[in-house]
Amino acid sequence: MVQALIDTIWLVPCYALIGAISGLLWSPGVIRRTGPRPAGYINLLMTFLAFVHSLVTLQAIWNQPSQEITFTWLSAAGLDLNFPLEISVINVAAIALVTGLNLLAQIYAIGYMEMDWGWARFYALLGLFEAGMCALALCNSLFFSYVILEILTLGTYLLVGLWFSQPLVVTGARDAFLTKRVGDLIMLMPVIALYPLAGSWNFNDLAEWAKTADLDPTLAALLGLGLIAGPMGKCAQFPLHLWLDEAMEGPLPSTILRNSVVVATGAWVLIKLQPVLALSPIVSLALISIGGVTAVGASLIAIAQIDIKRALSYSVSTYMGLVFIAVGTQQDDAALLLILTHAIAMALLVMSVGGIIWNNITQDLTQLGGLWSRRPISGLAFLVGTLGLIAFPPLGSFWALLKLADGLWATQPWLVGLLLVVNGLTAFSLTRVFGLIFGGEPKPMTVRSPEAFWPLTFPMIVLAAFTLHLPLVLQSLSLLPSWATLNKDMALLLIWSSIFGCSLGGVIYLNKMWKKPVQLPWKPLQDLLAYDFYTAKIYRVSIVFSVALVSRFISAFDRYLVDGFVNFIGVASLFGGQSLKYSTSGQSQAYAMTIVMGIIVLGMLLYWRFFHAASPLFVALAQ
Repeated sequence: MVQALIDTIWLVPCYALIGAISGLLWSPGVIRRTGPRPAGYINLLMTFLAFVHSLVTLQAIWNQPSQEITFTWLSAAGLDLNFPLEISVINVAAIALVTGLNLLAQIYAIGYMEMDWGWARFYALLGLFEAGMCALALCNSLFFSYVILEILTLGTYLLVGLWFSQPLVVTGARDAFLTKRVGDLIMLMPVIALYPLAGSWNFNDLAEWAKTADLDPTLAALLGLGLIAGPMGKCAQFPLHLWLDEAMEGPLPSTILRNSVVVATGAWVLIKLQPVLALSPIVSLALISIGGVTAVGASLIAIAQIDIKRALSYSVSTYMGLVFIAVGTQQDDAALLLILTHAIAMALLVMSVGGIIWNNITQDLTQLGGLWSRRPISGLAFLVGTLGLIAFPPLGSFWALLKLADGLWATQPWLVGLLLVVNGLTAFSLTRVFGLIFGGEPKPMTVRSPEAFWPLTFPMIVLAAFTLHLPLVLQSLSLLPSWATLNKDMALLLIWSSIFGCSLGGVIYLNKMWKKPVQLPWKPLQDLLAYDFYTAKIYRVSIVFSVALVSRFISAFDRYLVDGFVNFIGVASLFGGQSLKYSTSGQSQAYAMTIVMGIIVLGMLLYWRFFHAASPLFVALAQ
């Protein structure tokens, strides 16, 4: 029985896909009598089956070697495209994480999307996301991983644009889709170029090939830089980070998945490609630079946001930046642990503020406050999520950050300082959000704000409990260091950075003496952070303006030169035909005269060219 579950683990993405397809039957105009609710319940049931299947399989294959199942997709003209699935502990654990979080998000959506007209379509798209992420976790092929990433990009567009009657939603969906497409198109070139070099797209084969590959440094750098372009867009890294901010216009239950595991799909592929990326030191430097700039920049921007979702979205970019640094320094284990702890803590943070947005009909931090006594469950969940995201022992992210800091201290110590700054800024930012929502006196929008009903609170409680018990789970799996091997100095530095950030945020935002919202003393700096270092404006005056200028030039060239030449030929033919129509008498001598005149003109032209070419010869003979 257990072996059958292992051999059929590839069915887990199919469960979600079945739910997604069946949900379309309740779209408007298909099934109307029952309403759209059955679509949500079917998807919920399919996700539950997938979660149970993955959990049982994870327990069965623990400490077992990985297995591979291969499906032949295309074999023609010497090209063999296989769809390999790797069944390993890490892959199945990733599936369990995705299905578990999606199960909680779908329960959450039962309450949040209760009266929404797009219920069936929303659940179908959640099923599509789950199917894509589970397939990506199992897939052991770079080519098919790229295909799945493209499907997830389309899913992001459709899910963010669920409420397509609102202009901001349409803009957010479009920007998210186009921004990701930029990175995807750049990534496609090295994906195609890798096949003739390595002879395979299989990740295991690529890792073996990278051990003995002797590539030209320029070629290795171009390949690596192209390969990281796709994950840059997926993980919302600078300069392709603005889409995650725009995607906050979508329904909040989808934000639970997007901010926790969807953004990590690019990092997942990046980790699998790490042996290939390590062929060029330029690529490693680029990963560290991109991750460092994004981590510091996004953590600074987050402290100036007044929108709850946007403040959390920049924290997502921050931690994905740390994952880029981990991959750039060849610390794959730390990167995977960061993805795990961040996904759980961030999902809990989004759930804890979702009920507040749903009940108070606002996500403006300046209009909230005094909710600690009214919403204690949400407040405690937000605190647990905050402590689970920063370096606060013994919760999960503390061990992930400590593992990363240990590796950085041995290779690039200056990055430890960057890590401490980012951790402190994140602790300050989340304490700020907590103070503005739950601290202070109630405001007009929060006077009547009771705790939400069970579909919103139950997933929160479950995830908060798992966040608190995550260290025990990691310890039982022997994934935490022992006390003897623990780097105590590094641990103290991380703890003090968390304490400093939380203390500073508490003093400022939990102190009733300070007027809220707190503004920085220098307004240009406040605006610089609030408007994302004016990145959007810089894009408009540089890239958007350049593209628009080139487009107008090409349009004018096509309209006035290409079309003009074609139109001139057409008008000339029409005018010539009309002229000849009136000069034709139908008499044979007129046709003969026309032919003779044509021959005379042609002869004169030929004679002129002959005389012009032979004139030097005539001059020489005359002399």
